[in-house]
Amino acid sequence: MDASTQIIDDAIAANRALPGALLPVLHAIQDALGFIPPAAVPRIAQALNLSQAEVHGVLTFYHDFRSSPPGRHVLKLCRAEACQAMGAEALAARLTQRLGIAWKETTPDGALTIEPVYCLGNCALSPALLVDGKLRGRITAEGLDGIVDACQRDAGGRS
Repeated sequence: MDASTQIIDDAIAANRALPGALLPVLHAIQDALGFIPPAAVPRIAQALNLSQAEVHGVLTFYHDFRSSPPGRHVLKLCRAEACQAMGAEALAARLTQRLGIAWKETTPDGALTIEPVYCLGNCALSPALLVDGKLRGRITAEGLDGIVDACQRDAGGRS
């Protein structure tokens, strides 16, 4: 048994008795691995007496779950109404065009994953984003470029 399978089985064993065990199991796996491997779906479904379609439906419904490993840095741009009103859509277009990837994708060098979020609770300082869990507000086009540059520089030295 490989390490990721053991992590999956441990997450199931630790959470299967909880009411609504699916979400705690998925969170435990993602916390440990950074994503939910596709091979986890049938294991979880069987252990929790669910269909694979039910597990897949939950994985795809909640934006925070990933089915592939994230980049070394994760940038989450708020796409909610307050941020939209303050220019987030232009930032979103700039970001995807500059990086050449779509939402929930990772740059080919593995440096940066971009994800949409739908409210960070920082509306007074919109547009807002999270970079590796750190909240940033009043993001401008130049500020966004600086953040992306820093992530790419930092990730360039890692393996």
